[in-house]
Amino acid sequence: MLRIDPHAHTAISDGTDTPKELMYAAARAGLNVVGLTDHDTIDGWDEAAQHVSASGVALLRGAEISASADGITVHILGFLFNPTDPDIMRICERTRHDRQTRAQRIVERIAADYPITFADVQRQAHGSAVIGRPHIADALVEAGIFPDRSAAFVHVLHPRGPYYVHHWAPDPVEVVQKIRAAGGVPVLAHPRAAARQRLLGEDVIAHMAEAGLFAMERDHRDHDEQGKKDVERLARDLRICVTGSSDYHGSGKPNHLGENLTSEHVFRQIEEQGFLEVLYPHTSHEV
Repeated sequence: MLRIDPHAHTAISDGTDTPKELMYAAARAGLNVVGLTDHDTIDGWDEAAQHVSASGVALLRGAEISASADGITVHILGFLFNPTDPDIMRICERTRHDRQTRAQRIVERIAADYPITFADVQRQAHGSAVIGRPHIADALVEAGIFPDRSAAFVHVLHPRGPYYVHHWAPDPVEVVQKIRAAGGVPVLAHPRAAARQRLLGEDVIAHMAEAGLFAMERDHRDHDEQGKKDVERLARDLRICVTGSSDYHGSGKPNHLGENLTSEHVFRQIEEQGFLEVLYPHTSHEV
């Protein structure tokens, strides 16, 4: 039975491992397949692909694309889409740009009460393609204000907090359509992570399913048992699949590679539907 963890991040967005390090961390975790799904960017794909053979771990290429519905942040994993598709690339580029200016506005608000600057945040990004709230959290930790990222998010960076600033993001139904048009396979990430976000309405998820949503994450660290049951019920009603993943961020979060997995049956459907191939240790690693 394959051990498949399709949702992980690197320092290209808000993780701490390089793409190379992710591949070897996946090997140490006993994974057969790891998904590289940085936020709104595919910049880590090439480096990760170069280490498929040596690590012995297959690479599922993807991205976690930001969306928004009625002010609620929505994250959609897009797997195996055409990386030259102009619509997907435009969405990602605009989102990255707006994240940068939004991060600056958040820091301006926080700086009124806590001693951090945007330069402090930039140092945490280590050349990241996407500067976001996790890097602000890291700056707050470095300043000794909070013990870890999780505490910073609870006390300062929560979406319902006074420092929060919304960023531009497309409608989730549109994102699902664009991923499908680019030959990709869309999966709704952590839809019932109640502790960190307002919950997306079931009517919106139903519209996403009509547009081509393939699956929802069920097994995720941020889902309690009731949340998992809700995802299971909704997926069954909508006749879509469920996945499981770690949402690994290196040392940035307590999530461990392989703590939740996706079934081989569901993975094979993603593989069959995608424009790109999964990169296996015995195949070519050209992106």
